Amino acid sequence: MLPQGRTAGVGLDRFNTVPRDDAEAALLTCCGCERWAQRIAAHRPYPDLESLLAASDEACYDLTPSEVDEALARESVSPRPLAGARGPGTLAAHTALRAAHAEYERRFRHVFVICLDGYREDEQLDQVLSAIRTRLGNDVDEERVVTADELRRLTRGRLARLAASHR
Repeated sequence: MLPQGRTAGVGLDRFNTVPRDDAEAALLTCCGCERWAQRIAAHRPYPDLESLLAASDEACYDLTPSEVDEALARESVSPRPLAGARGPGTLAAHTALRAAHAEYERRFRHVFVICLDGYREDEQLDQVLSAIRTRLGNDVDEERVVTADELRRLTRGRLARLAASHR
């Protein structure tokens, strides 16, 4: 059985061989869309990580607007302080971030998602603030496209961590 609520280190071999229900439960920690999880689990075994990630990308591109909404509904609804954010101005930045999140959710009717893979901890707060300010200027249709891509990128990173092997 895969660990519940964890997305780190189960290994691709183990992922490929666990019962389908367990695989789907683990996949839902990567992307909160049932059909996406069912599709990825159904196509096991994957010969390598790249094949798994390619299947995930394809399945993410095929998500309907209601499936994107389903996945977004399972994302955290409250922004957490970013681990690397310290020093002068941090409290003010987090206050601004909470206000921006509230405005974003009011405007677009879903949580703000952003993939921060590849950014150092000390860059993340600035990256989130910049992105949310920029994206608040998007129209609804444009933001749906950006959000779906960020969700795909988040899913890809989570899935890579899920399939990471600790051999």
